[in-house]
Amino acid sequence: MATVAVGLGDRSYEIRIGSGTLGALGEACRGLDLGAKAAVVTNPTVAAHYLDTTVRSLEKAGFSVSVFEVPDGERHKRLSRIARLYDHLVSERFDRRCFLVALGGGVIGDMAGYAAATYLRGIPFVQVPTTVVAQVDSSVGGKTGVNHPSGKNLIGAFHQPALVHVDLKVLSTLPRRELLAGIAEVVKYGVIADAAFFTYLERHVDEVLALDPTAMARVVKRCCEIKAQVVAEDEREVSGRRAILNYGHTVGHALEAVTRYRRYRHGEAVAVGMVAAARMAVALGRLKDDAARAVEGLLSRFGLPTALPPRVDRGELLSAMGLDKKVAKGRIRMVLPDRIGHVDLVSLAPGEVAGLLAAL
Repeated sequence: MATVAVGLGDRSYEIRIGSGTLGALGEACRGLDLGAKAAVVTNPTVAAHYLDTTVRSLEKAGFSVSVFEVPDGERHKRLSRIARLYDHLVSERFDRRCFLVALGGGVIGDMAGYAAATYLRGIPFVQVPTTVVAQVDSSVGGKTGVNHPSGKNLIGAFHQPALVHVDLKVLSTLPRRELLAGIAEVVKYGVIADAAFFTYLERHVDEVLALDPTAMARVVKRCCEIKAQVVAEDEREVSGRRAILNYGHTVGHALEAVTRYRRYRHGEAVAVGMVAAARMAVALGRLKDDAARAVEGLLSRFGLPTALPPRVDRGELLSAMGLDKKVAKGRIRMVLPDRIGHVDLVSLAPGEVAGLLAAL
């Protein structure tokens, strides 16, 4: 099992990456002083495959376990569902010596994390990510939250997990579309921080798509290393360093919002947003065209969408972008690459963004 440390002082924790290790979750939790009672938060799709193993592992380690299921899908990531989770925790008499286990993808991790951050003003939680996007990105770093009808993740809190327990073997049951959507976040890390990793992905597309164990172990570990370093440098997005992790997300989140979270998987929208940001960077003279083509080409090889659909109203998209959490003093701050392996946070007036969107 590989380990990546997230160094945050008294909030530090480990990302443990292995294959076939879900059954060892209880033992891992037992060494963390988490109390005696756990609630597993999951959805029916994941529960059908992995809930029994998770519960057995926790009970074998001596924990009392209850289960709370959330319907599958981004549209259920809202406050009304969190309220039902609070009801469950109250009925189970959870106190501050209890903890949550987020068994699922990014939606489950965000919701369970937000509930943990706010119930009794904060209880521990453990991330057990079951999708590519959750394993390489959303389970690490402590961002939790739910959506508002006007935008994604507008309600949330920073709350670091006590542990991220990654079992690569669970990716074998992912639907193909979900797998591909997660790979968008993998490509993101190459663009923002590691040109050599981007090249590795270009050379190993087939192995990644086939979930080759060696390739996936390297991919997940490298993504987690990059994210852990960025989070350690700027946990709460004070300096702006952490904002680089949002490459592709300003347009991507807006695209999800204007299509009511029904047309795109998160990673699919981010893939479109990454290409849009690269094309904007080219238009602004910040990036060479061949680099933008490389980003688009790699995402295409992974079977991901890369173009904004012509029927999406650009004005509505711009309005949604105006609700992005990086907006400051009425200006939209975009994460734009200047080369493969490096990005900057660029402040643009809404009119500038409108012109750039119109050209896409």
